[in-house]
Amino acid sequence: YIVALMTDLLAIKPQHKILEIGTGSGYQSAILSRLCKQVYTVECIDALSKRAASCFRDLEYRNIELAVGNGYEGLPEHAPYDGIIVTAAASHIPEALIEQLKPGGNMVIPVGAPYMSQELMLVRKDEQGDVEIDSVLGVVFVPLVNDPV
Repeated sequence: YIVALMTDLLAIKPQHKILEIGTGSGYQSAILSRLCKQVYTVECIDALSKRAASCFRDLEYRNIELAVGNGYEGLPEHAPYDGIIVTAAASHIPEALIEQLKPGGNMVIPVGAPYMSQELMLVRKDEQGDVEIDSVLGVVFVPLVNDPV
């Protein structure tokens, strides 16, 4: 349910370029890759990133690019993104991710304390670059990690 909800909130179009923070197993990346032109995904744990990359190669997913890094920093070298999805709870909405979101884009991010009740937030950037933030529902996610492991 949550994968479908978060994906729907992005309002993805076939020409979109999406940034995912928190590759994990690669499941969300695989879903996104079938809905948009390009997925860039960042994972802080090198071993998880390598395993997901192997799955993507085996299954011939060709529009997913993986990076190991700090999710709070995003992936500025490919910005701006039409949508950003964060699959781990951040303590706050990172300014770097807002900056990397294209005007007219959506970001979906759980925000709150680790292993506590958090809020799934929808961040919308209008064409003028103004940001509107709405709470969607209560969630519990693993924490977004600051440093790559």
